[in-house]
Amino acid sequence: MKKSILQYLEQTTKQYSNKIAFGDSNRNVTYAEFLTNSKKIGTGLTNLEKINQPIAILLDKSIACLETMMGVLYSGNFYTILDVKSPNERLTSILDTLQPSAIITDSKNKEKAKEIVTEKQTIYIYEELIKTMIKQEKLEEIRSKMIDTDPMYILFTSGSTGVPKGTVINHKAVIAYAHWAKETFDINSDTIWGSQTPFYFSMSITDIFTTILSGATFYIIPKMYFSFPVKLLQYLEEKKINTIYWVPSALCIVANLKALDEVQLTNLEKILFAGEVMPTKQLNIWIEHFPNALFANLFGPTETTDICTYYIVDRRFDNTEGIPIGKHCDNCNVMIIKEDSTEAKKGEEGELCVRGSFLAQGYYNNPVQTQKVFVQNPLNKNYPEIIYKTGDIVKENERGELIYLSRKDFQIKHMGYRIELGEIETAINAIDNVIACASVYDEKTDKIVLFYQGDKLEEKDLLEQASKRLPKYMCPNEIHCLDRMPYNANGKIDRKKLKMMI
Repeated sequence: MKKSILQYLEQTTKQYSNKIAFGDSNRNVTYAEFLTNSKKIGTGLTNLEKINQPIAILLDKSIACLETMMGVLYSGNFYTILDVKSPNERLTSILDTLQPSAIITDSKNKEKAKEIVTEKQTIYIYEELIKTMIKQEKLEEIRSKMIDTDPMYILFTSGSTGVPKGTVINHKAVIAYAHWAKETFDINSDTIWGSQTPFYFSMSITDIFTTILSGATFYIIPKMYFSFPVKLLQYLEEKKINTIYWVPSALCIVANLKALDEVQLTNLEKILFAGEVMPTKQLNIWIEHFPNALFANLFGPTETTDICTYYIVDRRFDNTEGIPIGKHCDNCNVMIIKEDSTEAKKGEEGELCVRGSFLAQGYYNNPVQTQKVFVQNPLNKNYPEIIYKTGDIVKENERGELIYLSRKDFQIKHMGYRIELGEIETAINAIDNVIACASVYDEKTDKIVLFYQGDKLEEKDLLEQASKRLPKYMCPNEIHCLDRMPYNANGKIDRKKLKMMI
């Protein structure tokens, strides 16, 4: 095992120097070109004379962004990707926590960078950095001081207090996780990824870094294609993409609009998904079209690099059944802890907790939130061992598979019953003509409110069908039909926005 992801990039480049590593809508780069550009950027950043300090990146999802990420690592620092479409208020909040030494942007986003930068931060322009002459000796000197627990990046997620939390992930965690994903899903030099998720979202870690470890090829799918499913599938076929790792919402759009009937995909072999619950009805549509493909449900939070459990679909599920989240990944163990800090037995509900090399180091400049969820293992009284409390409520079924029930904060008390909102959504999603749905709880009126998107489906009919699938106390008290469900920047249903609509 090496101490830095850069060593894997260099090793892969020696083996696949002239092979296309990454492609976007503007250009493709070989491994050799990618490595050279990364080193140029890294050399340019050595002028900061900083080590193990945060550097912010304000770039569109592109090869330039990937090169800059690696360039920051070559400079001996760690990066945070900023969403170029985020409101300035959120970006300023992130920068207040991060206090980066510099911000790297390009000519396109330079004005936005100026709006959020403080006098403490230097602005670097990608187009200028890429012209730097490589100073190999300087880069080697920096490398000699690196260790595998140095931070590699900080990824900001929504905070329960309204302030974004910066999750600190080190080289060791990324290497351990990427090795697991590469071996488990046989990611190799023949793999061609079709990337859907933003680089500021933890799911992107999987396809980026398994590419670097294996010599695969990684294409950034233009975002606009996800609004035009037929064009999206044509793009997959054109690029010979054989492996995808998307949020369920993206897979559902393709299934619901019957795009799989319009375009024949001759290369697709592996369909991985994560980020939210995958509706079984739409998964079955994909399975019908790709009966020989590998389908896998990956599950985990940003605080475990990306994933802590997984389930490779090995049997048929009815539309009304939920898909298991499976078992723990190798070198990453999980446990189900009840409220009394004891371990749950088979069939008992509890909070999913994680230990192992995939774990983040905590939250940047946020010891209070860190200490709430990165805690001593309650099952181990003999030596210090930090585990992460995910906030996910799960149980183990009779097959020994983990079943996701809900988030702690999706769990409500209604009419004297403890209810998982995710269970309601599973039942509603199974109803014919429901395209997507989400349920939220209105504490003020003690009502379960359901929002759904569907064709030729009256609210009265939906409620009638729901009553056949759910006990009375779990049936929605209020139903709203939307032309389109709102989605956040990560492609998940935006539950905060729905709650504001009540």
